Amino acid sequence: MDIALILLVAAAAWQVLRVRYQRAHIALLARHLANLQLERHMETLTQGYTRAIHEKDENRQIQVLASFAQTETAMAANIQSLAHAMQKESRQTASVVALPFCLPYAERFLPALTRDFRKLLHIHAAGLRHVVDNEGGWSPKDRAYHLSAELYLLQHSCHWFCKSRGVADARLMLRHKIKHQDALESVSPVTRSAYQRWLQDSDDQG
Repeated sequence: MDIALILLVAAAAWQVLRVRYQRAHIALLARHLANLQLERHMETLTQGYTRAIHEKDENRQIQVLASFAQTETAMAANIQSLAHAMQKESRQTASVVALPFCLPYAERFLPALTRDFRKLLHIHAAGLRHVVDNEGGWSPKDRAYHLSAELYLLQHSCHWFCKSRGVADARLMLRHKIKHQDALESVSPVTRSAYQRWLQDSDDQG
């Protein structure tokens, strides 16, 4: 068998493994999201914040932002529920590969290259609650700015789990015109510091 054919067979096998692996992750996350309204709440808030932030009249801006209070509370509760539900999954099942590309089943043979998605969801849940409760004492506009970044980063994490870090980066730029690093710098310090520690942590395999 010549080298070209070997490479072709290897590429085909890799593609099959990658698709199967990603479909399993998508199905897992979808199962836990099925009884939640998280995606709908996130879309309502990201679109609503964008409109409100561009309001020229400050009073009108504050009024629009205040109208999202119920959705914000529901969204924070939903992400907390998701984090608790995903905690029931095993560390191996709920792993993401730290590399920019998908490496199917890396958690089985190269666990040091993976991170725990369950822990990441708890970071997002705590960070979102911190901003929703305005523990930083921000103005309505600044609070909406930080909360938008929190939602963008959460979307990035979900796409990372389902596909890969590289795909998540690309989708974040395509949908929201923002780089991952910029989103990370725009979230609350509570989320940012916990997220950075999570990125560096390759030892927790429990």
